[in-house]
Amino acid sequence: MKMFNPDKELLQETTNWRLDDVAYPLMEDFYTIQGEGVHTGKPAYFIRLAGCDVKCWWCDVKESWDETKHPKVKAGEIVKRAADSGAEFAVITGGEPLLHNLEALTIRLKQAGLSVHIETSGSSPLSGHLDWITLSPKRFKKPLDEVFPYVDELKVVVLKKKDLEWAEENAKKCPETAALLLQPEWDTPSSIDLIVEYVKENPQWGISLQTHKFLNVR
Repeated sequence: MKMFNPDKELLQETTNWRLDDVAYPLMEDFYTIQGEGVHTGKPAYFIRLAGCDVKCWWCDVKESWDETKHPKVKAGEIVKRAADSGAEFAVITGGEPLLHNLEALTIRLKQAGLSVHIETSGSSPLSGHLDWITLSPKRFKKPLDEVFPYVDELKVVVLKKKDLEWAEENAKKCPETAALLLQPEWDTPSSIDLIVEYVKENPQWGISLQTHKFLNVR
Protein backbone atom coordinates (compact mmCIF):
# COMPACT_ATOMS: atom_id res chain seq x y z
CA MET A 1 0.00 0.00 0.00
CA LYS A 2 1.44 3.36 -1.06
CA MET A 3 0.07 5.85 1.42
CA PHE A 4 -0.68 9.37 0.24
CA ASN A 5 1.12 11.28 2.98
CA PRO A 6 2.58 14.59 1.75
CA ASP A 7 4.09 15.71 5.07
CA LYS A 8 4.77 13.01 7.66
CA GLU A 9 6.15 15.52 10.19
CA LEU A 10 2.69 17.04 10.66
CA LEU A 11 1.50 13.74 12.09
CA GLN A 12 4.10 13.93 14.86
CA GLU A 13 2.92 17.30 16.16
CA THR A 14 0.80 17.68 19.26
CA THR A 15 -2.88 18.55 19.01
CA ASN A 16 -3.34 21.84 17.21
CA TRP A 17 -6.52 23.78 18.02
CA ARG A 18 -6.32 25.49 14.65
CA LEU A 19 -6.77 22.12 12.95
CA ASP A 20 -9.74 21.34 15.18
CA ASP A 21 -11.39 24.61 14.15
CA VAL A 22 -11.28 23.93 10.40
CA ALA A 23 -14.90 23.35 9.36
CA TYR A 24 -16.31 21.07 6.67
CA PRO A 25 -19.80 20.89 5.11
CA LEU A 26 -21.07 17.70 6.71
CA MET A 27 -24.13 15.86 5.47
CA GLU A 28 -23.82 13.06 8.03
CA ASP A 29 -21.37 11.01 10.05
CA PHE A 30 -22.12 7.68 11.68
CA TYR A 31 -20.69 4.38 12.90
CA THR A 32 -21.66 1.48 10.66
CA ILE A 33 -20.38 -1.47 8.65
CA GLN A 34 -18.45 -0.93 5.43
CA GLY A 35 -20.77 -2.40 2.84
CA GLU A 36 -18.66 -2.32 -0.32
CA GLY A 37 -15.25 -3.21 -1.66
CA VAL A 38 -12.21 -4.82 -0.07
CA HIS A 39 -13.16 -3.88 3.48
CA THR A 40 -16.74 -5.15 3.27
CA GLY A 41 -18.09 -6.29 6.62
CA LYS A 42 -15.68 -4.28 8.77
CA PRO A 43 -16.92 -1.67 11.25
CA ALA A 44 -16.09 1.85 10.12
CA TYR A 45 -16.92 5.46 10.92
CA PHE A 46 -18.36 7.16 7.86
CA ILE A 47 -17.87 10.89 7.29
CA ARG A 48 -20.01 12.09 4.39
CA LEU A 49 -18.95 15.54 3.22
CA ALA A 50 -21.37 17.61 1.16
CA GLY A 51 -20.65 19.02 -2.28
CA CYS A 52 -20.32 17.23 -5.61
CA ASP A 53 -19.40 18.30 -9.12
CA VAL A 54 -19.69 14.80 -10.63
CA LYS A 55 -23.39 14.11 -10.01
CA CYS A 56 -23.94 10.54 -11.19
CA TRP A 57 -27.56 10.06 -12.19
CA TRP A 58 -27.67 6.76 -10.27
CA CYS A 59 -26.32 8.32 -7.05
CA ASP A 60 -28.34 7.29 -3.99
CA VAL A 61 -27.26 10.31 -1.93
CA LYS A 62 -28.17 13.17 -4.25
CA GLU A 63 -28.96 15.24 -1.17
CA SER A 64 -25.21 15.47 -0.63
CA TRP A 65 -24.58 17.42 -3.84
CA ASP A 66 -25.40 20.93 -2.64
CA GLU A 67 -23.03 21.78 0.20
CA THR A 68 -24.91 24.98 1.02
CA LYS A 69 -27.77 22.85 2.37
CA HIS A 70 -25.61 21.29 5.07
CA PRO A 71 -23.98 22.74 8.19
CA LYS A 72 -20.27 23.32 8.50
CA VAL A 73 -18.90 21.26 11.37
CA LYS A 74 -15.48 21.67 12.96
CA ALA A 75 -12.94 18.91 12.38
CA GLY A 76 -12.47 18.55 16.13
CA GLU A 77 -16.13 17.67 16.63
CA ILE A 78 -16.14 15.15 13.80
CA VAL A 79 -12.94 13.49 15.00
CA LYS A 80 -14.17 13.24 18.59
CA ARG A 81 -17.29 11.35 17.46
CA ALA A 82 -15.19 9.09 15.24
CA ALA A 83 -12.73 8.31 18.03
CA ASP A 84 -15.51 7.74 20.58
CA SER A 85 -17.16 5.20 18.27
CA GLY A 86 -14.31 2.75 18.72
CA ALA A 87 -13.84 2.30 14.97
CA GLU A 88 -10.39 1.41 13.71
CA PHE A 89 -10.81 3.36 10.50
CA ALA A 90 -12.81 6.27 9.14
CA VAL A 91 -14.16 6.47 5.59
CA ILE A 92 -14.38 9.96 4.10
CA THR A 93 -16.96 9.98 1.34
CA GLY A 94 -19.51 12.27 -0.25
CA GLY A 95 -20.60 13.84 -2.49
CA GLU A 96 -17.07 14.25 -3.76
CA PRO A 97 -14.82 14.62 -0.71
CA LEU A 98 -11.77 15.85 -2.64
CA LEU A 99 -13.55 19.11 -3.36
CA HIS A 100 -12.35 20.00 0.14
CA ASN A 101 -8.85 20.30 1.57
CA LEU A 102 -8.68 17.25 3.83
CA GLU A 103 -5.42 18.15 5.55
CA ALA A 104 -6.86 19.21 8.92
CA LEU A 105 -9.48 16.48 9.16
CA THR A 106 -7.15 13.64 8.22
CA ILE A 107 -4.30 14.79 10.44
CA ARG A 108 -6.58 14.90 13.45
CA LEU A 109 -8.15 11.52 12.60
CA LYS A 110 -4.71 9.93 12.43
CA GLN A 111 -3.59 11.64 15.63
CA ALA A 112 -6.70 10.12 17.23
CA GLY A 113 -5.50 6.67 16.17
CA LEU A 114 -7.76 6.01 13.18
CA SER A 115 -6.69 4.80 9.77
CA VAL A 116 -8.12 7.07 7.06
CA HIS A 117 -9.90 5.73 3.99
CA ILE A 118 -11.47 7.73 1.18
CA GLU A 119 -13.96 6.95 -1.56
CA THR A 120 -13.56 9.31 -4.50
CA SER A 121 -14.09 9.78 -8.22
CA GLY A 122 -10.53 11.15 -8.37
CA SER A 123 -11.67 14.17 -10.37
CA SER A 124 -10.08 16.66 -7.94
CA PRO A 125 -6.53 16.75 -6.52
CA LEU A 126 -5.63 14.54 -3.58
CA SER A 127 -5.21 16.20 -0.20
CA GLY A 128 -4.69 15.07 3.35
CA HIS A 129 -3.10 11.94 4.81
CA LEU A 130 -4.79 8.87 3.37
CA ASP A 131 -4.14 5.21 4.20
CA TRP A 132 -6.56 3.67 1.70
CA ILE A 133 -7.83 5.21 -1.53
CA THR A 134 -10.84 3.72 -3.30
CA LEU A 135 -11.19 5.17 -6.78
CA SER A 136 -14.61 4.99 -8.42
CA PRO A 137 -14.04 6.71 -11.78
CA LYS A 138 -16.80 8.31 -13.83
CA ARG A 139 -16.63 8.75 -17.61
CA PHE A 140 -18.32 12.14 -17.55
CA LYS A 141 -15.70 13.64 -15.19
CA LYS A 142 -12.54 11.61 -15.49
CA PRO A 143 -10.00 11.03 -12.72
CA LEU A 144 -6.84 13.13 -12.68
CA ASP A 145 -3.72 11.24 -13.73
CA GLU A 146 -1.99 12.29 -10.51
CA VAL A 147 -4.41 10.17 -8.46
CA PHE A 148 -3.68 6.79 -10.04
CA PRO A 149 -0.27 6.02 -8.42
CA TYR A 150 -1.94 6.03 -5.00
CA VAL A 151 -4.99 3.88 -5.77
CA ASP A 152 -5.44 0.89 -3.45
CA GLU A 153 -8.81 -0.18 -4.80
CA LEU A 154 -10.44 0.47 -8.17
CA LYS A 155 -14.21 0.05 -7.92
CA VAL A 156 -16.17 0.58 -11.13
CA VAL A 157 -19.95 0.75 -11.19
CA VAL A 158 -21.27 -1.19 -14.18
CA LEU A 159 -24.52 -0.61 -16.02
CA LYS A 160 -23.59 -1.50 -19.60
CA LYS A 161 -20.87 -3.26 -21.57
CA LYS A 162 -19.06 0.02 -22.26
CA ASP A 163 -18.50 0.35 -18.51
CA LEU A 164 -16.30 -2.75 -18.67
CA GLU A 165 -14.15 -1.02 -21.28
CA TRP A 166 -13.96 2.02 -19.02
CA ALA A 167 -12.91 -0.22 -16.14
CA GLU A 168 -10.04 -1.70 -18.12
CA GLU A 169 -8.93 1.74 -19.27
CA ASN A 170 -8.59 2.86 -15.67
CA ALA A 171 -7.07 -0.40 -14.44
CA LYS A 172 -4.11 0.11 -16.79
CA LYS A 173 -3.21 3.29 -14.89
CA CYS A 174 -3.40 1.77 -11.40
CA PRO A 175 -0.54 0.11 -9.48
CA GLU A 176 -0.23 -3.65 -9.94
CA THR A 177 -1.13 -4.05 -6.26
CA ALA A 178 -4.52 -2.32 -6.62
CA ALA A 179 -7.62 -4.45 -6.05
CA LEU A 180 -9.83 -4.43 -9.17
CA LEU A 181 -13.56 -4.62 -8.49
CA LEU A 182 -16.71 -4.36 -10.59
CA GLN A 183 -19.93 -3.36 -8.88
CA PRO A 184 -23.43 -3.76 -10.36
CA GLU A 185 -25.60 -0.66 -10.31
CA TRP A 186 -28.30 -1.37 -7.74
CA ASP A 187 -31.27 -0.57 -9.97
CA THR A 188 -29.85 -2.30 -13.08
CA PRO A 189 -30.21 -6.08 -12.46
CA SER A 190 -29.02 -6.87 -15.99
CA SER A 191 -25.56 -5.68 -15.00
CA ILE A 192 -25.14 -8.67 -12.69
CA ASP A 193 -24.96 -11.28 -15.44
CA LEU A 194 -22.67 -9.00 -17.43
CA ILE A 195 -20.25 -8.70 -14.53
CA VAL A 196 -20.34 -12.37 -13.55
CA GLU A 197 -19.45 -13.52 -17.05
CA TYR A 198 -16.73 -10.89 -17.36
CA VAL A 199 -15.07 -11.83 -14.08
CA LYS A 200 -15.14 -15.52 -15.01
CA GLU A 201 -13.24 -14.65 -18.18
CA ASN A 202 -11.00 -12.05 -16.50
CA PRO A 203 -10.13 -13.38 -13.04
CA GLN A 204 -7.93 -10.41 -12.18
CA TRP A 205 -11.23 -8.68 -11.43
CA GLY A 206 -13.49 -9.32 -8.46
CA ILE A 207 -17.06 -8.32 -7.64
CA SER A 208 -18.15 -5.71 -5.10
CA LEU A 209 -21.74 -5.70 -3.83
CA GLN A 210 -23.63 -3.10 -1.82
CA THR A 211 -24.12 -5.49 1.07
CA HIS A 212 -25.35 -2.74 3.40
CA LYS A 213 -28.50 -2.56 1.25
CA PHE A 214 -29.08 -6.30 1.59
CA LEU A 215 -28.51 -6.02 5.34
CA ASN A 216 -30.61 -2.86 5.57
CA VAL A 217 -27.99 -0.97 7.55
CA ARG A 218 -26.98 2.64 7.03
